[in-house]
Amino acid sequence: MKKSVLILGLVALFFVSCGETKKEEIKKEVETTTEPAVEKAKASSEEIALGQKLFTEKTCVTCHQPDVKVIGPSIKDINKKYTETNGSIVAFLKGETPAIVDTDPGQVAIMKANLDGFVKNLTGEELTALAVYMNSIN
Repeated sequence: MKKSVLILGLVALFFVSCGETKKEEIKKEVETTTEPAVEKAKASSEEIALGQKLFTEKTCVTCHQPDVKVIGPSIKDINKKYTETNGSIVAFLKGETPAIVDTDPGQVAIMKANLDGFVKNLTGEELTALAVYMNSIN
C-alpha cells in the first residue's frame, strides 16, 4: 500500500513538473507570436497606404489576395508562415532569402520573375511599406 502511494506521488510530481515546462514553452511561444502584432500597431497609416499603393501598382494584387489563394498564396497565409518562422518579407523581396510559403519550383520561378521585373528597383523604405501593408491584413 505504501509503495502504491509513493509511486502515485512520484507520478503526480512528474506530471506537474512536465506541466510547468509546457507552460513555459507556451508562454515563450505566445511572446514570440505577439511580436509582429506590436510592430503592426506601430505602423503608420501613411506607410500602410504606400504599401497598399505599391502592392496594387507592382501587380502583386494579381497573384495575392487577402483571404484566398489565387496564383500565389493569400496574404494571410504569407503572414502566418512568416510569423511562424520569424522570417522577413523584406529580405525575401530583396532576394536575400528563399521562398518559404509556396516552394513549388514552378511557383518560385513565377515569383522570381515578378520580383526581378517589378520589385527589384524599390527602395528599402518602399519594401518595408509593402511588408507593413501585408502585415496589416488580419
